[in-house]
Amino acid sequence: MVWVNGELSELIAVSDRSFQYGDGCFTTMLTKHGEIQHWPHHIERMNACLKMLGIFQPNWQQVEQWLQLAILPDAKAGVKIHISRGMGGRGYSPAHVTQPNVTISNFAFPSHYAQWQAEGLQLGICSKRMGLNPMLAGHKHNNRLEQVLLKSEMDQAGYFDGLCLDINGHIVETTAANIFWLKGATLYTPSLKNAGVAGVARRNILEYAHQLKLKVVKGDFELDHLDNAEEIFISNSLLEVAPVVQISEHKYSIGQQTLRIQEKFNS
Repeated sequence: MVWVNGELSELIAVSDRSFQYGDGCFTTMLTKHGEIQHWPHHIERMNACLKMLGIFQPNWQQVEQWLQLAILPDAKAGVKIHISRGMGGRGYSPAHVTQPNVTISNFAFPSHYAQWQAEGLQLGICSKRMGLNPMLAGHKHNNRLEQVLLKSEMDQAGYFDGLCLDINGHIVETTAANIFWLKGATLYTPSLKNAGVAGVARRNILEYAHQLKLKVVKGDFELDHLDNAEEIFISNSLLEVAPVVQISEHKYSIGQQTLRIQEKFNS
C-alpha cells in the first residue's frame, strides 16, 4: 500500500520532479514488530541529502505519524520513504516548485534474506563500471540508473547481487548493499568519496567495529585486495548483515567477527 502526503493513494502527478528528473531522495527501513529500526539515523541521512539537494525538510513528526499508518505488525517487514522536490517548474530549474511530496510504502520482509544471513551468498562481478560523482556520492538520491543497469547485468548472469567497481577499478559496493572485509583485526570498507551510498547499516557497523576493538580502514581498494580476505560481508538496512561465501572463483568462510556483528543488530 502507498500513502502520498499521508493520504492513501496509488497516484502522483507526472509533473512531479522525481518522475521528471529523479529530483529527491529516499530511504528503506526495517521494522520489527511494528517498530522502525534506527529511525533517528534514517532522518539524519535523509536530512543530509535534502540539504545537499536544496529541498526543504518535511515535518518529521508529521511523517512519523504517517508512517504509523503504513508500518506492518510483522516480526520483520519493510517501509520506504520517498521524498521529491515537488511539482512544477519548467526544465531543470527548481524555481517555482511546490512543496515536497512525501510517499510512504510498506512491504513484506524478503523471504530469502534469512537464508542469506545464515548461509551467506555468492556475488558476481559487474563488468559495467560506476561513474565518479563526488557531489552526490554517499547520498541515496532518487536517480538510481547505475544500480538498475548493474542489477540487470547480475540478473542475466544468474547472481542475486554483484560487486560494483568504479571506472578507476576501485571497489564501491554491491548493487544493493555496502561491503566490508576483514584481515586480522582490521575491517576494510570503501571510502564512498566518489560513488556509492553510505547506508545506515554501514554507519552502525562502523560503530560496532570500534566496540569490537577492530581497526577500521576506509579507502580506495582494487579487486585483488579481497583475494586474501579472511571474512567478507555485506549490509543494508533491511538485510542488516549477510556473509559473502564466494566472489568469482574465490571462496570465503563465515567468520566469527561477521557473526559478532550480526549479533549486534539482534541485541
